[in-house]
Amino acid sequence: MNLFEEVYANWLQRQLKEETNARRRELLANGLGHGTVEFLRAIWFPTIGNLDHLYAEYEVRDLNNGCRYLDLAYMPGGAKGCIELHGFRSHARDIEASRFKDLCMKQALLVMDDWHFLPIAYLSVKEDPAVCKQLVLAFVGKFLSGAVPSDLNWAEAETVRYARRLLRPFTPLELSLHLRLSERRTRDVLRSLLERNLLNVASGDLRYRTYKLAQS
Repeated sequence: MNLFEEVYANWLQRQLKEETNARRRELLANGLGHGTVEFLRAIWFPTIGNLDHLYAEYEVRDLNNGCRYLDLAYMPGGAKGCIELHGFRSHARDIEASRFKDLCMKQALLVMDDWHFLPIAYLSVKEDPAVCKQLVLAFVGKFLSGAVPSDLNWAEAETVRYARRLLRPFTPLELSLHLRLSERRTRDVLRSLLERNLLNVASGDLRYRTYKLAQS
């Protein structure tokens, strides 16, 4: 058993043990869908390093007090994030009109209830894993963007938040415009964050051209 399989088995068993809702227990006991497991194995776990704050087959109520189940709910500190894995056959080519309408309604209800919604196609997990990992980092960053080391000054703290929100490396000029600081002052901010290992250089040798968030 490799590390992911061990962490996954413990994570799923813990949710089964803690769940009192018979319907959700049944869904968990039957095992998660192949696409969900592959997303966790190939994308989420390598990117985040754990399965903390994730809940499989999470139950939510709709406007008619009916039950809906999310593939994965991500809820750090009570926040509300939903990740849905879409297979090609069941969600695109051969989907029935009523099922398509229900999926759209489900997403609309989640958004109206202040859920952050991240739909991922199974084909993307298999064919574009790097893009999916960037999406996961940005998704998680929405929930962590307010939490930065307390000893950072305002410009350093906002730079870390800015880096967490982006899906790509950024230039000093882009950051300078965002912070409304001179490029010289901006480079001082970047140098400080590099020294603290909060940012990494994305490109450039003698003169750094782009920067990105350091991986924890």
